[in-house]
Amino acid sequence: MACWYFVGLALIVMSEHSLASAIPPPDIKNRVLEKKLSDEVHFQGEDQEHNAEYDHEAFLGRDDVKEFDQLTPDESKNRLGLIYDKIDKDSSGLLSEEELTEWIKYVQTRYVRIDTDRQWKEQNPDNNTTMTWIAYRHRVYGDIPEDEEDQPADPAGGYNYRLMLQRDKRRWKLADVNSDGELTKEEFSYFLHPEETEHMKGIIIDETLEDIDKDGDGKVSLEEYVGDMWPSAMQGEGESEPDWVKSEREQFSKYRDLDHDGFMDREEIKNWITPPDYDHTSAESKHLIYQSDVDKDGALSKQEVLDKYELFVGSQATDFGEVLRKHDEF
Repeated sequence: MACWYFVGLALIVMSEHSLASAIPPPDIKNRVLEKKLSDEVHFQGEDQEHNAEYDHEAFLGRDDVKEFDQLTPDESKNRLGLIYDKIDKDSSGLLSEEELTEWIKYVQTRYVRIDTDRQWKEQNPDNNTTMTWIAYRHRVYGDIPEDEEDQPADPAGGYNYRLMLQRDKRRWKLADVNSDGELTKEEFSYFLHPEETEHMKGIIIDETLEDIDKDGDGKVSLEEYVGDMWPSAMQGEGESEPDWVKSEREQFSKYRDLDHDGFMDREEIKNWITPPDYDHTSAESKHLIYQSDVDKDGALSKQEVLDKYELFVGSQATDFGEVLRKHDEF
């Protein structure tokens, strides 16, 4: 399960200097769970410059990334104007934060549906109404004897096939809501995208704990926490600890290890990777409004959106044609 680093609205107004010193590089794994708005990182480079490609994908989807490459600025604005009209459901001439958030959620949901459709066809070429674990295992892992499925996997060996197989089997069982040993297409979506379904989120916490807990004691120490983000392979010889690592040590002590016993237990890991008071979709809407709302009325006129068309669609955006063709779904 991959998670991408997301910086909320508060960080947008911070100075570039403080961002550069406190935030890890974009290739550092972040464990905070968010529904996947984009494959892009939101901030990039040593100076943590804002990456507009994240916003393009969050706003439009990720299924046809080359479409806007072929458009002139005038064509981009024209199409963006049509999308604006779809989002402005009350036809007020202003996009509220609520309307923008609802749109981003729609695009996100549509991505999950398309991805599920694609993988369902790949793994279920006969288009059966359900898929068995044995059929899935055979297509993904090949001819593995069933009695070898549950043999111990060595976590120290990295993501070897048996460890991956056992994780998939565990996810499969949790996704199998009626426990009949087979997955419907809807249950297969739970399996593929556990972050989207409340009853699946526990499996992500378990997988996170397993990834970081190198000594297998069922909890995460400070050094395991730091080592997950800044492994020894990334450390140059004689290199001093970066400021962002020092900041993460402080975060661990003050905000992660809530009972201050020197470790994060499962509940503390849950609070870390699924923060109860953070909505990444709403945060992205706030960000887009913050960047585009010239008159600061808290909403976006069509002209404000068109004036910032590069922020919303840029030269690379996705799923535009499908969004227009399927506008009746929204």
